[in-house]
Amino acid sequence: MSVQRELPTDEARDLIALTREVADAELAPRVNADERAERFPREVFSLLGGLGLLGLPFAEDVGGGGQPAAVYLQVVEELAMRWASVALGVSVHTLSATAIDRFGTGDQRARLLPAMVGGQLLGAYCLSEAHAGSDPSALIARAEARPGSGWVADGSKAWVTHGGLADYYTMFLRTSDDARRGISCFHVPADTPGLLAGAPEDKMGMNASHTATMTLDGARLGADALVGEVGQGLPIALAALDSGRLGVSAVAVGLAQSALDHAVAYARERHSFGKPIIEHQGLAFLLADMAAAVESARATYLHAARLSDAGRPYSRQASVAKLLATDAAMRVTTDAVQVFGGAGYTRDFPVERLMREAKVMQIFEGSNQIQRLVIARHLARG
Repeated sequence: MSVQRELPTDEARDLIALTREVADAELAPRVNADERAERFPREVFSLLGGLGLLGLPFAEDVGGGGQPAAVYLQVVEELAMRWASVALGVSVHTLSATAIDRFGTGDQRARLLPAMVGGQLLGAYCLSEAHAGSDPSALIARAEARPGSGWVADGSKAWVTHGGLADYYTMFLRTSDDARRGISCFHVPADTPGLLAGAPEDKMGMNASHTATMTLDGARLGADALVGEVGQGLPIALAALDSGRLGVSAVAVGLAQSALDHAVAYARERHSFGKPIIEHQGLAFLLADMAAAVESARATYLHAARLSDAGRPYSRQASVAKLLATDAAMRVTTDAVQVFGGAGYTRDFPVERLMREAKVMQIFEGSNQIQRLVIARHLARG
């Protein structure tokens, strides 16, 4: 069912209407087949870019939509209601371009951002390493400066969404052993010699979204590959992660809304003991709890987004949103399978896929245990 949304302008309402139209026509009809075939829908991102839906949070002077986070995230949620892999891809692409947008030079912004927001270039975000998933200060993949000739990079980055398929990688590499300023950010084109992609991970869900390890083997990066200042990588990464956590929150809410919609529709049609099963109180209360969880999670991520739009700190609220939204998605999708009974455990209905997809959302962009740690640290600091 359509979600009732509070939107600030007629333009925002038109964007939501456009997103629903495109998602229903281009995403919903192919999601099941492409997920089963593990087929990455690159052309969908080109389509979204051409329609202006890939650059909504970026400024109009680089081809973006100039929309507030609260509008952009609701577009992501609408996409996730039809296809979570695509919505996640939009969030990751936005994350990858944000480093250039906020910290790049004037030349980098003018040269790179229009193609990023227009969908001609698809990005990936390379922060995690196999031994440093939640501790970016422990990164060991390294870039060594070569006077007059840029950098030479070696090492591996793990769990890269769009790994091997992206056109560029926003990559965080160690440039010194300094504990506080030892990480720097780089823009690495996919055709960089020495940049290699591993085989896609064999995952339990979101299989149309390819995840791979990216390896640097003597990769030569030009001097203009550096984004921001040397040693500024951790602040760049952490600033981006706050917005990335809101992106994941929106994806999780869209996924949960989809599961709720399927469960309600099935409960209206399926009869037992002479009436639709939605009229049995035990099941009706389960659906009510699912609806409350979805709407609460949506309100939480939108609160954080509006703080961001107002220029106020929102790091704690982003962690709260990510924690609540992804836990809600896991719970709601599991309950949706229960509503379908034995049928929900088969691939004849999409709820089993939604449950598998929900699980990873409690893990990436900082596991939910890390979100609790972030929230607790904010409380301790007062």
